[in-house]
Amino acid sequence: MQVKPEGWNRWPFPRERKVVVGVVHLLPLPGAPGYEGNWSEVVARAVEDARVLAEAGVDGLIVENYGDAPFFSQRVPPETVAAMSVVAHEIKKATGKVLGINVLRNDPLAALAVAAASGAEFIRVNVLASARLTDQGIIQGQAAQVLRYRKNLQLDHIGVWADADVKHSAPLASVDLAQEVHELAWRNGADAIILTGSRTGGVVCVEKLKQVQQVAPVPLLAGSGVTPQNLAQVWPWVQGVIVGTWFHQHQDLSAPLDREAARTLVQQARKLAASHKAS
Repeated sequence: MQVKPEGWNRWPFPRERKVVVGVVHLLPLPGAPGYEGNWSEVVARAVEDARVLAEAGVDGLIVENYGDAPFFSQRVPPETVAAMSVVAHEIKKATGKVLGINVLRNDPLAALAVAAASGAEFIRVNVLASARLTDQGIIQGQAAQVLRYRKNLQLDHIGVWADADVKHSAPLASVDLAQEVHELAWRNGADAIILTGSRTGGVVCVEKLKQVQQVAPVPLLAGSGVTPQNLAQVWPWVQGVIVGTWFHQHQDLSAPLDREAARTLVQQARKLAASHKAS
């Protein structure tokens, strides 16, 4: 039995437009080992980072609880859901940008709950289907639960962006990438496919992008390692890029965002888009 891919119907941007999506890496949230008790600082930093990216011209944002390491493999506690809902709502109110939610390490039900409370347009799911060996142990996909929960919450407009061959993990058995992508879209309801390098900030393999672009019936995004130096090589094969590490000073996620780096990459993306239309 196949599921009809609906990704383009849930794509929150104009179909003819390629996009740059910036990542807002949250400081440790209440309950996390690194949380220092200053909730106002957490919110203020997130909103400021979102504003910097919005002013640089990104098309959308993804909010993720990056500071909460070490991560739970599946369900996060209620304080994480509550905190992310508040922060995501404030970001949406401050920027008006298309917004995505990624609850690390792999809690798509929590992400949908946060999206419902904040008005987000999509969620990112690191392991939607199959199973992966990670530093949190074996993580199993929850596509059946995710799509049913989305229906129950009447959130059918919210897209599910799924990683293929997700970073910081390994398959439990040899997997053909094209087959994995096909099954994510046709059997597990992924509305977009994300390819990354092997780690945060790791450069995505262009040959893999080409391979997936030929078989994916839904939008494809490069999800890590995109810089002004390699954007031109990545751009022809994707509908968008997700950029996090490059936007931080010295590519250090603990450092503040670099406004000029953000503007430079977005401007380069716009030039590539313009040249593509002209050709």
